[in-house]
Amino acid sequence: MKVASVLIPLPVPEAFDYEVPEALPVARGDQVAVPLGPRLIRGVVAEVFETTGSNRRLKAVEQVLADPRLPERTLDFVEWAARWTLSPPGEMAATALKGLRAPRPRPERRVRRVEGRSPARPTTARTAVLEALGARSMPGPDLARAAGVSSGVVKGLVDEGVLEAFEVEAVAAFDAPDPDHAPATLNPDQAASAAAIAEAVAAGGFAPFLLDGVTGSGKTEAYLEAAARALRADPTAQVLILLPEIALTQAVIERITARFGVAPAEWHSGVAPPRRRQAWEAVVAGRCNIVVGARSALFLPYANLKLIVVDEEHDGSFKQEEGLVYHGRDLAVARARIEGAAVVLASATPSLETLWNAHQGRYRWLKLAARHGAAVLPEIGLIDLRECPPDPQTWLSQPLRETIGETLARGEQSLLFLNRRGYAPVVLCRSCGHRLTAPDTDSWLVEHRYTGRLVCHLTGFSMPKPKACPSCGAEDSLVPVGPGVERVEEEVRQLFPEARTAVFSSDTVPDGKSARALIQSMADGEIDILVATQAAAKGHNFPRLTLVGVVDADLGLRGGDLRAAERTYQLLAQATGRAGRADKPGRALLQTWTPEHPVLQALAAGDRDAFVEAEMAEREAAALPPHGRLAALILSSENAMAVEKVARDLAEAIPNAERLEVYGPADAPLALVRGRRRKRLLVRADRDVNLQAFLRAWLARVKVPASVRLTVDVDPYSFL
Repeated sequence: MKVASVLIPLPVPEAFDYEVPEALPVARGDQVAVPLGPRLIRGVVAEVFETTGSNRRLKAVEQVLADPRLPERTLDFVEWAARWTLSPPGEMAATALKGLRAPRPRPERRVRRVEGRSPARPTTARTAVLEALGARSMPGPDLARAAGVSSGVVKGLVDEGVLEAFEVEAVAAFDAPDPDHAPATLNPDQAASAAAIAEAVAAGGFAPFLLDGVTGSGKTEAYLEAAARALRADPTAQVLILLPEIALTQAVIERITARFGVAPAEWHSGVAPPRRRQAWEAVVAGRCNIVVGARSALFLPYANLKLIVVDEEHDGSFKQEEGLVYHGRDLAVARARIEGAAVVLASATPSLETLWNAHQGRYRWLKLAARHGAAVLPEIGLIDLRECPPDPQTWLSQPLRETIGETLARGEQSLLFLNRRGYAPVVLCRSCGHRLTAPDTDSWLVEHRYTGRLVCHLTGFSMPKPKACPSCGAEDSLVPVGPGVERVEEEVRQLFPEARTAVFSSDTVPDGKSARALIQSMADGEIDILVATQAAAKGHNFPRLTLVGVVDADLGLRGGDLRAAERTYQLLAQATGRAGRADKPGRALLQTWTPEHPVLQALAAGDRDAFVEAEMAEREAAALPPHGRLAALILSSENAMAVEKVARDLAEAIPNAERLEVYGPADAPLALVRGRRRKRLLVRADRDVNLQAFLRAWLARVKVPASVRLTVDVDPYSFL
């Protein structure tokens, strides 16, 4: 009897076995319809094997679906990712099939010439249309634009029978890129890096690189040149470029289009579903060479993947916290290993894990030490707020105000950086001291003056600001505490009423289109002072920007997060790196109450190595990543007693293990979210301990009831 193990999209730990009818050819990677209870469900064949019999009667595979087979290496990657993250393999496989859930693009309506027919009245406009069309077929609006006429002229020719309209099914294909379309002029470091990556791609096999370059050093040009050389050597090669933020996508796409003459495929949540379907089908058929996308683009079924680039590899956005929990950077390295491809981790501020791998020789280290062209790194200064405090109820110190005024007088741009959305992070009652929180959540409500609402940035809950305190009933007693970007912009408008100001945050630019418009306005010099969160701190190039002011450099250093110092250094280095990227020198000023902090001292001195060395020593002493490994178990339920019981059962069932500790259970810092009580357990292990095997053995000892949700987070990045 032939049996197929089928991965189905359910939270179960293994594949389901089905009998394969003799007349039905089934192979690994096939998409099949199989019975599950009273219904048929789509699944992916993980394995086909022969067996002499079974102690239970197996249901049969109903049919092999006509959709494309998942490539062998894609399925290998899906299964590896499920084992690494302790996720249900069927749900991982469903992620790889996500593009097929979208509808196909509508057929394209085009027009063509009807042989032997000419217009009764050959006007100048009609003649222009026929000459522009020639023997081709074109969409009507495109033809009207090409001929320089109105669409009514084209419609008139169709009505007269000179042209005929017809529909063409959208082809799942993207134009082939031209590696020689517009090559960039590279400096010696860029050229050497591009050559090293391209040679590794040509040689074949797994080849990991760290492309480590200061802000503005031209990392993008280097890896695009490597991609061009790979495509020149093998026109069927596929290149994946991962980006941390959708807001960065359009700028990178424009650079790729300019370099190769055609636009790449896009894969992120902002892409329309039919376009995602088209990209999925083109990728699996090998008719798409370059994909630019978010972390989920790792799961596309590539036919011939040769190069993966993780741009801004240090960015926390590559960590997926909801649903399937994984880190896109780590899975990119694994996918490259499984595919036998090169992978490039690019950053001006690499993560400590990546730097450690480079130091150990696991990654080849490519360095771009200087900015491209005439640009130089900005001078960074610290403003000690103990000596120059802002006036009461203001947030900009006198030295920063004066420097903004000088920058404005020179006709140059300033960026004020504060990684805090809204108007004020806390709203409290001055009568009773009550802090407003979201219902059924411990998260504080943030005041947004633009909309007049209080918003929970964790759950999305929002409400109008009440007139009276919900705790004591005092009217007009609710006051904002602390600054957000909206409050800083309010202060800027009062100080510099003649300046053109704008706010760049996920509230003011909620989608890719509005983000592109604001970025373009800044690049065109239509904004004098931009007040921004981290949305503006990554990857953008503003030629007229010469001053970056960090409103609260201490913000990220608060709390007990083990990566707080690393994240703060990365974020501030990226933010200050926006200044002076063209021919004018830049300057950055950081307001701080603790100028002696090692992070701020390293930034001011431009000494990344000193910061990394000190931070690495602290991590090594505590055996924390990258010198150790972590995993978190997060329990949540609407029933607090049920969470407490499961947490206690887990604590009592911890297997004996050496060089490993378990901390907790304890309430999560945000112990109540959306009405669900939360508890955490944290596992720390030495690097050579098989952490996944320990977790599987542990979890097998405890039955978790359906009322309690258990999330396993291997290598956690958030500790809330």
